[in-house]
Parts: sequence; structure tokens; C-alpha cells
Amino acid sequence: MSIRSIHSVKISQSHLAWDNSIAPVLRIKSGETVTFDCLDASNGQIKQDSTIAAIQSIVFAHLDQVNGPVYVEGAEPGDTLQIDVLEIDTADWGWTGLIPGFGLLTDEFPEPALKIWKLDKAAGFAYFDDAKRIKIPLRPFAGEMGVAPGEPGAFSTIPPYSTGGNIDTKHVGVGGTLFLPIEVDGALFSIGDGHAAQGDGEVCGTAIETPMKITVRLTVRKDRGFTKTPHYASPPSNDHNVSYYGTTGVGPDMKEATRSAVRNMIDYLVVTYNLSRVDAYMLCSVAADLRLHEVVDMPNFMVGMMLPRTLLPGSRL
Repeated sequence: MSIRSIHSVKISQSHLAWDNSIAPVLRIKSGETVTFDCLDASNGQIKQDSTIAAIQSIVFAHLDQVNGPVYVEGAEPGDTLQIDVLEIDTADWGWTGLIPGFGLLTDEFPEPALKIWKLDKAAGFAYFDDAKRIKIPLRPFAGEMGVAPGEPGAFSTIPPYSTGGNIDTKHVGVGGTLFLPIEVDGALFSIGDGHAAQGDGEVCGTAIETPMKITVRLTVRKDRGFTKTPHYASPPSNDHNVSYYGTTGVGPDMKEATRSAVRNMIDYLVVTYNLSRVDAYMLCSVAADLRLHEVVDMPNFMVGMMLPRTLLPGSRL
């Protein structure tokens, strides 16, 4: 059943930098829903009938546009924006490519490559190799979700930041919730980079990239001062039908990003469940998993720590 939203952001209402001076395209009240119509991460440079020539001629500076920004009334620095993902409708096609100079093993795979996918949305999968019967389950999500940084200036949409951005976190699909720290009045939320499926890390630099329409509910939270980086709650349809609460660490040093993810989980458990820091740290060690959510969008890595919500009484968010 389609989610009805009185607010929408058009496919043309996009921008290529996180910048708090960009005027909002829409103002909404806290708790209202918005539907965004988004091109794929290539900004339309790659199409359903594209060949490898499209990869060879791609303009890198035009990649990873985001739609918005949306001003949420009542949002102030120090608050948290809660983004509930209500509905995603992808195109019936997508692409995965090797872009020279981009990806974890770019030195070993210097030549461009392009794969065009047919997405069987009714069946919920796409064939990677039809003859070999290798098929990929479709788990769509938006790779880019962020709010404007408090620091003035234009910041690239390619990497993730503490305020979100290119988080490429597959655990925030339909039924999932993302929490972002607000640094400017109105939050100035934007979204894009539709993915039909992706593994944690996105090692070659692209997922199954696809245009999408996505509907989210945006709510200002005044009670989550511990949200310093993106936090999320995954839908139960994720791994093994278990919903997780996740915290993240973001930065140019992977070890420090990992330490930050753990600290942020400790803070969440201390504030939300009244645990001591020692008990929270031990709980992280015996029950939580570390994941590499994003490892290719330099200069920042994004590391997640995921704790099953079944372990947390009341599953408070």
C-alpha cells in the first residue's frame, strides 16, 4: 500500500554539496512525511541502455547529488533528526560499475567496467548471472541521507560525515530509522543515491545503483543529546529477522572510527538503559558486532556497532 504524503521534492531539486547556505526547497512541520524523487548516483549519466563508454566519460564532479534540502520547523543545533523510512520504489533497472581511481582495490582493477541489472521487483531479486543462477536479493535503501553541517562552506557529497551524507548503510531500508545530529536551524535534510542492494563496505565503490522514489517521516527529537554521529535501528527484515540498534564512528582513521562507534554505543546504553559505563562496555564486547559500513568514500571511513534490539528491554529509540 502506498504511503500518502502531502509534501514532495522533485527530481530537479538537487544539489552537489553539503552547505548550510543552500536555501531549502521545502519547509515542513516535525513529524510530517516527504516523498523524494531521486536520480541514481550518476546523476543520470548512466542509463538503462548505457555501455562501458558511459563509465569512461563519466564526470566525477557530478556524482552523488542529493535532493533537498528540507527545513524542519523546530529543529535546532543540539537536537536530533529522526528519519523513519516508510516506502521505497526503485526503477526496474540498475547499474554497478568500476570507475577508474575509485574503490578499495582500484590499483588492482584499473580498467572501467559496467553491469546493467534487470530488477525483478515483484520477485524481490536480480540475477547477477542468469546462466549460473546467481541471484541477489533486493534490499533497497538510500545511500545518501544527511543534514547540513554547522561549519560554513561547501563539503563534498562523496564521503560520510558525523552529520550523515554518504553513509551507504544497507540497514536503513523500509521500516528502518536513522538518527542524525542537527547542527543548524531547520536541520536542512537531503537524501539520494538509491541502491537496490549492497554489501557492507561497498568495496568497489558502487552498489546496484538505481533511481528511486522514497518517502520518509522527519521528526525533531529534543531528548537525544547523545547522538553525535549517525545512529540507526534496522528493520526486522535484516539479517536473520533480527532488528539491530546501531551506532557509528566516522573519520579518516579506521581504528579511531571504530573506537568512536563503540563509545557511542556505550553512551546510548548509559543514557537509555541506565547502565554503568563498565557494564555497557562489557555488553558491547559480548553481544554487539562491528561492521565496516563504508570503506571507499575517502577521506572518511564509517564503522558501525550493531546490538540486537531483542536484548534491550522495551527496544527504546
